[in-house]
Amino acid sequence: MEPRGFPPLLLVLLSCCASASTQAVATPAVATPAMTQEDLNSTEATPDMTQEDLNSTEATTPDVTKEDLNSTEATTPDVTKEDLNSTEATTPDVTKEDLNSTEATTPDVTKEDLNSTTPATLRTSGSPRTPSTPGAPELSGPRPTPVTDVAALCVCDLLPAQCDVNCCCDPDCSPTDFSVFSACSVPVVTGDRQFCSRKAAVYSMNLTADPPHRVFKLIDQINPSIFCIHISNYKPALSFANPEVPNEDNFDRLTQASGGFTLSATSDGPSTATSDAPQPTKYEYGVPLQTAGTSSGSFLRLPSPLTSSLCTDENPAAFLVSQAFECSRRVDIEECERMEALSMAHYSSPAILRVPNSTTQVSIKIQSLLYRSLNHTLTRLEGHGVLRPSLVSTGQDRLCSNVVLEVKYSLLYTATGQIQEAGLSLVLGALSNTVALLQQKFEIHFIQHGTKPVPRSGNPGYRVGLPLAAGFQPQKGSGIIQTTNRQEQFTILHSTGKQDCLASEGLRDPVLFGYNVQSGCQLRLTGTIPCELLAQKIQGLLRGQAFPDYVAAFGNSRAQDVQDWVPVHYVTHSSNMKGPCQLPVALGIEVKWTKYGSLLNPQARIVNVTAKLISIPEPLPGPERTIVISTAVTFVDVSAPAEAGFRAPPTINARLPFSFFFPFV
Repeated sequence: MEPRGFPPLLLVLLSCCASASTQAVATPAVATPAMTQEDLNSTEATPDMTQEDLNSTEATTPDVTKEDLNSTEATTPDVTKEDLNSTEATTPDVTKEDLNSTEATTPDVTKEDLNSTTPATLRTSGSPRTPSTPGAPELSGPRPTPVTDVAALCVCDLLPAQCDVNCCCDPDCSPTDFSVFSACSVPVVTGDRQFCSRKAAVYSMNLTADPPHRVFKLIDQINPSIFCIHISNYKPALSFANPEVPNEDNFDRLTQASGGFTLSATSDGPSTATSDAPQPTKYEYGVPLQTAGTSSGSFLRLPSPLTSSLCTDENPAAFLVSQAFECSRRVDIEECERMEALSMAHYSSPAILRVPNSTTQVSIKIQSLLYRSLNHTLTRLEGHGVLRPSLVSTGQDRLCSNVVLEVKYSLLYTATGQIQEAGLSLVLGALSNTVALLQQKFEIHFIQHGTKPVPRSGNPGYRVGLPLAAGFQPQKGSGIIQTTNRQEQFTILHSTGKQDCLASEGLRDPVLFGYNVQSGCQLRLTGTIPCELLAQKIQGLLRGQAFPDYVAAFGNSRAQDVQDWVPVHYVTHSSNMKGPCQLPVALGIEVKWTKYGSLLNPQARIVNVTAKLISIPEPLPGPERTIVISTAVTFVDVSAPAEAGFRAPPTINARLPFSFFFPFV
């Protein structure tokens, strides 16, 4: 029996199946039986279609798997009319309207064209590779599609269901709103900048139009970086996953996935859940000092000024961070007894934990307690225990006594980062009802156990505002002897409001590095005083009880390193006027220093100290005489300008061979 050809409808279906399957795996071609004259006559009623039209129908044809195609390949023998009818039942219907929709764009297919396709075979619509050749890997793939639609993204849309001013991407804004915009607050909205190509929404305002309107453009931006992302293999990683909201259907599943949870009877109690993270066994630098309390956020507080000079009580004290603050506090004299910040117990009652999150507590011991009266006299209080603020009436004035004026913590720690001891020094005082702002001072410093604290004025160079380190050398070859209080090692006269030298005889001011200071006082003389005794008294006022012999060259010079100390050159200058006795009236101290070390971080180093004592003849005798004495400190920078240094140019030692100029020489 002569084989009959397939109708055009079956050719369309088989072509679609072959095209869909060959996108994944190359398959062998399927031969098509020849078509008879009857088959051609049967196609006259169908619309004319070209091979391009057959390929164009691939997008609208359902996918056919490889198994379906294989099942068709087995039917290579003659296909009867019954077989065709059985195929039509399993094939999606293609209506006449679908076929007619291609007539307008499809050229007519003549009978000769159909006759020429009688030996045709099915081929894929892709590349003309042979079926047995595997697909070669592509050099480049499609660019990643943006995860976020930049045209719908608006970062300046802050008000729900309202138009934000100058927000050109706000979907709530109407053309009327855009007409009053002055500019676009967010002119460009882009996607991920790491991609080689990304979409960008550009917004602008056409202010020359009437009325002004918004201009929107969606463009492609190219990233010129050679390290941009060309293809993203895992696109969900480019955005945050939407969390699954618990409901009555997935609650049990989410509970099992999260490992469950426990409910506590009291919400303010500590959590019963245990953490796998190791608990710290020591304090580290900068870690807040914890105190015993019901909550885990209890710390040792050190009041400090924040945005103004007023005290803020929320500043936690940190380990190994020495701090000193001075701030003001608004006080109502009627409420002083109930203010915790004025009570001595508020600063002495907390117990510091030896290490973080431990149960071992270190109590704060009161080491010093002083009381300052209204006339600024200090009195040491011993054996009085914890004093509380009390309101006292003195005539028409009301005073609040036992108010905390100064607080100083001294913490002793070990090398393992544990707090061993905690000391507290307090200065109490009285507050009158005429004072609205109370000045308070707070300080904390740390001392390592087993070491003796040595104050420094810099490391290594001097820091501006710190006192000069000075001392004595009792004998040649020995070390330098210093007083423990560095504020009293190198001092000058203290100026008072009354300018009375005898009233401020014991008061001295330290010489601070970098500060040029001049101070003085008046000495009133009555009666007849021997000139020699008067000169000795004035010289004691100018030099103090112990004028130093040496000054440290650096802020951290050690006493045993004598080479790091600069001797003080003492010079006496007398007046040209002759007299039976000369009285010293001025002491001028000149400190020369230089910048030492690297240009990036120069250190201040003292290279010379000169003390010049100026004397004048004794004034004429009289019933009452006044002598003005003064001291002055001057710091002089003697640093030489830095000069750029270069290596010496290399020398070329070239020797020519003996016969180099042969035969000319």
